[in-house]
Amino acid sequence: MAGGALLLSACAGENSASEPTASGSASASAPAAQTVTYAYEQEFHSYNNNTTAENATRNAGPLQRVLTGFWIYGENGKITPNTDFGTYEKTSDDPLTVEYTINDKAVWSDGTPIDCDDVMLWWAFRSGKVKGFASSDTNGVQDTKMPECEKGGKKFTLIYDKPFADWHANGPATTEVMPAHVVAKQDGLSEEEFIAAVKDLDDKKLAKGIKFFNEGWVIEGSLPDPALIPSSGPYKLSKLDAGQSLTFVANDKWWGAPPATPTVVERFIALDEQAQALQNREVQIVEPQPGPDVLNQLNALEGVKVNATTQYTYEHLDFNFDSSPFKDKALREAFAKCVPRQLIVDNLIKPVDPNAKTLDIRNVAPFQSNYDAVLQASGGPGAYAQQDIEGAKALLDKAGKSGLKVKIGYQTPNPRRTAAVQLIADSCNKAGFKIEDGGSEDFFGTVMPANNYDVALFAWSGSSLVSGWASTFTTPKKCDGESKGNNNGCYSSKKVDELVAQLNSTVDVAAQDPIIAEIEKNLWTDLATIPLFQHPGLTAWDETLQGVVPNPAQSTITWNMDKWAMS
Repeated sequence: MAGGALLLSACAGENSASEPTASGSASASAPAAQTVTYAYEQEFHSYNNNTTAENATRNAGPLQRVLTGFWIYGENGKITPNTDFGTYEKTSDDPLTVEYTINDKAVWSDGTPIDCDDVMLWWAFRSGKVKGFASSDTNGVQDTKMPECEKGGKKFTLIYDKPFADWHANGPATTEVMPAHVVAKQDGLSEEEFIAAVKDLDDKKLAKGIKFFNEGWVIEGSLPDPALIPSSGPYKLSKLDAGQSLTFVANDKWWGAPPATPTVVERFIALDEQAQALQNREVQIVEPQPGPDVLNQLNALEGVKVNATTQYTYEHLDFNFDSSPFKDKALREAFAKCVPRQLIVDNLIKPVDPNAKTLDIRNVAPFQSNYDAVLQASGGPGAYAQQDIEGAKALLDKAGKSGLKVKIGYQTPNPRRTAAVQLIADSCNKAGFKIEDGGSEDFFGTVMPANNYDVALFAWSGSSLVSGWASTFTTPKKCDGESKGNNNGCYSSKKVDELVAQLNSTVDVAAQDPIIAEIEKNLWTDLATIPLFQHPGLTAWDETLQGVVPNPAQSTITWNMDKWAMS
């Protein structure tokens, strides 16, 4: 969620490169470079992106080839099995049953086999059945029976209590398989004891390990002891230079094809400085915030490939239903009427994507084939489709709230969001609001978890999965940092809860659209959020770099970084 906005109809730029090959080789006349450097706007903050607080692209992106699993968002965002890690197959529809087998060669970089205890840790936090884990999402896994496996076991089965639409992308995924032996050590437990404790749902015996899972992998200033952060992928984390960079080195225990480049560096570079960094060849890959100036700058560079596509990521405004005046629906209506959605698209997005339109539903991307059908069936934004400052003013006056201060929070630095907040202020102040720019460098880390905002401006990076956004709109168990999942503003609707549950259990794709449309209709009626626009994506890289394949889904550019090679 902290992604450039977190996963994504292509709109190619004039100089967009044709899709490069997925693998590259070094030039025969010169040795391959030993290091590839790419730019990202935010600093890496946690080895564990599975908690509510750390569920962010700034963590998930770098970990794509460090913590592997059974599947990944592969080329074009497609759900792609990762056969290096293992295999899986559906063996029954009634009950829905999926069997998984971990590769016999799979080991952590410290030599510990990847097996049953890692599976049980995954199930413990993803199912929500063991109390205390601050899991960002339990959707799908919460409806599975506990896996039956023992110490050293490489096979397990997920049996579902009811059908699940996205079963093919519900097993342990990339960045979800965490080292259970590290967690068990916090509890003073052996592998057998850890597995037994999970099977007993014994949160007391696992208490220290659960606390470590939630907090112990958060990174402040430098990487933890290497023993705490082993790798299961082609690369392992090597060094963090605070405020500067994160370094990856080849994992000598990796059982698959070795990475094409032994060292990769992620440089933390602000969005508005990335094009210059590529021009100076401080980095070889950039993903700057799309805009006419940066696009022109990149297109003018010699020896650079530029790729512009639409992503699954979408921008939106979320209300704080917990501790802000926007618990009052009349105030949400007033704000929604004054937000200049069209002006934001015209000023900030159309210069990059001339065909851009306001996003009128949340959970289907405009380039997906079912967007128009879902939009029409849902009724779309209705009264909020066009800006209505006078209508907003009337609602605000009627509520006796003229002059209401509204803090819009977002992650800084982000020039486009700063500009968007200014456009909102220019419009909504005319209606009687007093808009405050609440941008913060640690918005996702501290401000959002504490609900210290009135409206949040950010984006969700997603995919084609219908279950991927379930926790965003499902009523949280409790409105706190550990229990609200992805529902940061703590929106609650029994009707939407029922519809989301129905959608998740609808395996027939053709039957999903009417349910999605009904969900969207309710979200507009309640004004749960205000969708703004689908993100245009922009990637540029040195033309001597082979293997770069931009990805519209939440796996980001790093999904295949073990294939990058400088010639």
